[in-house]
Amino acid sequence: MAIFRLNHAVLYVRNVAESVAFYRDVLGFGYTEGGDAYQGAAFLRAPGSTNDHDLGLFELGPQAGPSGAGQTTVGLYHLAWEVDTLGDLEDLAATLTEAGALVGQSDHGTTKSLYGKDPNGLEFEVVWIIPADLLTDEDRAKAGVRRLDLAAEVDKYGRDARSGVGISRVLA
Repeated sequence: MAIFRLNHAVLYVRNVAESVAFYRDVLGFGYTEGGDAYQGAAFLRAPGSTNDHDLGLFELGPQAGPSGAGQTTVGLYHLAWEVDTLGDLEDLAATLTEAGALVGQSDHGTTKSLYGKDPNGLEFEVVWIIPADLLTDEDRAKAGVRRLDLAAEVDKYGRDARSGVGISRVLA
């Protein structure tokens, strides 16, 4: 078996319209060419994605309770999306803060991450990965979780530093 990437994720939500607005206005997702294929569902694509869709949203209604995953039930903790540049991560930190959706920022050594929650309380991560040619032994030694100093990372690498080059992708 040769799985090479995640094609899409499906989330159950209370209100599709509210969730679409969040993923569109805060994270920049857009509708697929077909738009909504079913009543009570939406299919969204991340900016620059080549997938048919990256996110399927299925409405359960206002009676749906919060997810117990990780607290009272097993289940998915979060999805993580990679941004193209460190400047994109910095811009998204401001957007998530303005939306009241930013719940954490972590430095994992080789990755710099923001954590947010959507209107249903479902957590997600947005990550920038240090390019392979810029990784140092110090970066690798910082494995674990530390508070992210995003301004210091931007000073160190620059806003235009491309994520994951040589690690999660190859430049064409």
